[in-house]
Amino acid sequence: MNAIAKAIDTLNEVFGRVIAPLIAVITVVVLYDIALRLFTGRPSDWAFDITKMLFGAHFMLMAAYGLRHHAHVEVDVLKRLLSRRKQAALELLGYLIFFIPFIWMLLTLGWSFFERSFSRGETTYGIVSIPVYPVKGVIVLAAVLILLQAVAIVIRAIQQLREEAA
Repeated sequence: MNAIAKAIDTLNEVFGRVIAPLIAVITVVVLYDIALRLFTGRPSDWAFDITKMLFGAHFMLMAAYGLRHHAHVEVDVLKRLLSRRKQAALELLGYLIFFIPFIWMLLTLGWSFFERSFSRGETTYGIVSIPVYPVKGVIVLAAVLILLQAVAIVIRAIQQLREEAA
């Protein structure tokens, strides 16, 4: 079980470290758009749409990395007052009550958004029609990565409960 959790952690660690620096690409596109506005008096036709989509994809793809490093919102003030066993039980309960419905919704709705967008050839509006389905596909990929990281967290919580019981 621990090997599975470590493999999931490694996957999300590597994926996060590859995706994180891509914020520089978004920055370059934004700077290009700003420079174009400054020097020509008008923005580019594609830069705003691209930066919006890239930032959304970047944010979604970094979610599992954030979950892996516990950089998510959590009520740590109260949780730290509990024993390790109660913390693990609370974590399991939280994932059962909140995470399962959320991830089910994200996977099913994300897939239907992607499928509909792909089948219709959905694009952005304007002169430059940028396909939208890749970003909607990122919703599904991010959901899978988050689900895998949650599995690793649940495995560790179960191990903690077993250790405390023994």
